Amino acid sequence: MTKRKGYRCWRWLTLWWHNFFLLWNITNGQARYSIPEELKRGSVVGNVAKDLGLGLSEIFDRRMRVASEAGEQYFSVDAGKGELVVNDRIDREALCGQSASCVLPLQVVVENPLQSHRIEVEIRDINDNSPSFLTQEINLKIPESVVVGKRFPVGSAEDADVGSNSLKTYSLSKNDHFSLKLKDTKNGKSVPELVLERPLDREKNALHQLLLTALDGGNPVRSGTCKITVTVLDVNDNFPVFSESEYKVSLKENSTKGTFVIKLVATDADEGLNGEVKFSFGSQTSDTILSTFEINDVTGEIKLKGPLDYETSKSYLIDVTARDKGVPEMEGDCRVQIDLEDNNDNVPEIVLTSKPSPVREDAPSGTVVALIGARDLDSAENGKVTLHLTKNVPFTLKPSFSNNYELLTNGPLDREKVSQYNIEITAFDSGSPPLSSKKIIPVSVSDVNDNAPVFSQPSYNVYLKENGVPGSILYSVSASDLDSGENAKISYSILDSKVQDVSVSSYVYMNSDNGSIYSMHSFDYEKLKVFQIVVQAKDQGSPCLSSNATVHVFILDQNDNAPTVIYPSSAALGSLSHQRMPRSAKAGHLVTKVTAVDADSGHNAWISYRLAEATDTSLFTVNQFTGEVRTKRAVSEQDESSQRLLIEIKDDGEPLQSATTTVSILLEDGLHEPMLELRHKASEPSKKTGRITLYLILSLASVSVLSLVTFLILAVKCIRSSRSSGSCCIRRSDCDDYKKPNRNLQIQLNTDGPIKYVEVLGGDMMSQSQSFRSCMSPMSEYSDFTLIKPSSTTDFKEVISVLDASLPDSTWTFESQQVSEI
Repeated sequence: MTKRKGYRCWRWLTLWWHNFFLLWNITNGQARYSIPEELKRGSVVGNVAKDLGLGLSEIFDRRMRVASEAGEQYFSVDAGKGELVVNDRIDREALCGQSASCVLPLQVVVENPLQSHRIEVEIRDINDNSPSFLTQEINLKIPESVVVGKRFPVGSAEDADVGSNSLKTYSLSKNDHFSLKLKDTKNGKSVPELVLERPLDREKNALHQLLLTALDGGNPVRSGTCKITVTVLDVNDNFPVFSESEYKVSLKENSTKGTFVIKLVATDADEGLNGEVKFSFGSQTSDTILSTFEINDVTGEIKLKGPLDYETSKSYLIDVTARDKGVPEMEGDCRVQIDLEDNNDNVPEIVLTSKPSPVREDAPSGTVVALIGARDLDSAENGKVTLHLTKNVPFTLKPSFSNNYELLTNGPLDREKVSQYNIEITAFDSGSPPLSSKKIIPVSVSDVNDNAPVFSQPSYNVYLKENGVPGSILYSVSASDLDSGENAKISYSILDSKVQDVSVSSYVYMNSDNGSIYSMHSFDYEKLKVFQIVVQAKDQGSPCLSSNATVHVFILDQNDNAPTVIYPSSAALGSLSHQRMPRSAKAGHLVTKVTAVDADSGHNAWISYRLAEATDTSLFTVNQFTGEVRTKRAVSEQDESSQRLLIEIKDDGEPLQSATTTVSILLEDGLHEPMLELRHKASEPSKKTGRITLYLILSLASVSVLSLVTFLILAVKCIRSSRSSGSCCIRRSDCDDYKKPNRNLQIQLNTDGPIKYVEVLGGDMMSQSQSFRSCMSPMSEYSDFTLIKPSSTTDFKEVISVLDASLPDSTWTFESQQVSEI
């Protein structure tokens, strides 16, 4: 006995491990495993990573996971080994009921790139359920007149297991009157029936106790029992008989309460009460059937009592009993099979298998965004589901397998235009009429650094007063970036460039955070009038993008320079200017001309002259605009021989700047009056042109007749350095007193015929052109000059010194003109 028991245990273990052994194959690209039900948690089903060709490092990196289509998460993936393990108790009977095949479809999802693989796990039945009867005791009342061979249905047992583990046979306890026979039904099941083998004799034995045992085909065999009590009745010896032993009818799923199902007909050969039949459901009818259907005990009509659901139960098997009213009661039985017709009453459902992660705006077409499934609890055409996307979105749905789809990109994305898409997916089934449902799936678009910063203006004009405080703000530029996050963070900088051969960073600096530009020192309009700053805005993306803008800085002049006297030369050098005038001079006689310049510009450089003090204010006057000093009246004998004039020179700026010069005039007798009158006339603009023309004609005639004499005279004038007939070039490099670094001042003296002029050209370290031009009277030993304004009063003084050395007897008139770099 012990050996046999050990052999059974060994054989059971062998079979168990054989059933537990992995059954895996690849069919149409799907992995399939087979395991028995009721495995412990943590039991290994198979190495899914290996079977799908994934390395151990990819399990964690690609976030491998399992999604179940059944709703409950029965399995999980061991992240360390890639094994598919049991996550929860698996009861095949709860999952698949009496279905011959029980397969759980799973999806294995991996990311980067996003993929899904379908696997199937077959749940094999084990013999974990014993056959059971709906009731533990059956009472039968059988009249003694029943003939031998009469059969009595006793109700079948149910076994939740399937296949070889399901219900196989019945056995009946040993007795003298009854045997057990199995009756095959149309649905393939066997129903046990008691068969009377010997006539009953109530007087000998009115009560029989039997034990009905149901056995399954498992190993070891499981069983269930039901106690049968047979009461032997007397008299009424005819049973009600149904027109058919089995009825079959179809009923629509959407039938309403009270719907007629079928009318059963049973007859009894007896008369009177023994022949009147009452209908009822069998004693082992389930509560589900009782709550769904009702039967009229008189007419035998079965009607619908409660709602139907094809998805819960596709058919019903109902045992109906017909009893007469005799004493004892006689009964007959039949079975009614009600099959439901599916109605399209379930809306298709959209299941998000994998939640969408943000997609880069530069993602190529065909990028997988999410995995989507669809299901419908209806069957056949009513359960076929198709998904549709709304139009005008850069996404599409690609079917993968069995109502599963991939949400893909199929067009360019631009986060700056649309940062998030709310994709509406509609599911339609194929029923009539079709049902549909919608689901909104939000998909965010992540930013890519594809937009360079943009300045508010392509260029900026900044007007800055000179002599400002160093460190003061000049201007603030601003730029914006359509990107977001780090891609939109902007830093500002100044690109290196040269301003007068000096780096622009020596003049200004910039706040990299807010774009403010600050001065590093005070600006002088007289040295620098305009310069450019090229600023750059750069984002923090990778790779970073940038853009440039130009800031034009214009220095505005302030009245920070007082007028400077440049003639008379002695007054310009700070000494007293001495002038001579004949006592025979008349009113309006030009004594001298005071010339001053102002380094400023515009109104700040407009100069006016005024006689501030004089020995005799009635004798002299000063022209407000030209600075000419003339007599107001004829000189008398009573006038003092030495006259002293204090002349004030003012500009037109705010605040006003001024300077003064003192002119000493000596009144002498015997000066040549015609020459003085000629000088006076030469200084009058209205008569000067005619006189020059006359003298030009005379000079040309003299040259043609007396050319030799003319050349001799011109040679003498050249030697005297004041009235040269040729051209004399005086360079600053020839004069030690006027040498300065980085200067190139050239003075060109020309006398070509009777008209003479002087050009003074110079350049300083600020690269601003300077030019002095002189026009000289042909007859007078004095000359008038017109100069283009230099950059500083020092240049004027140097020019005057050189001209004094070259033309000591000339009188110069200066006019200023600004030369700009712009």
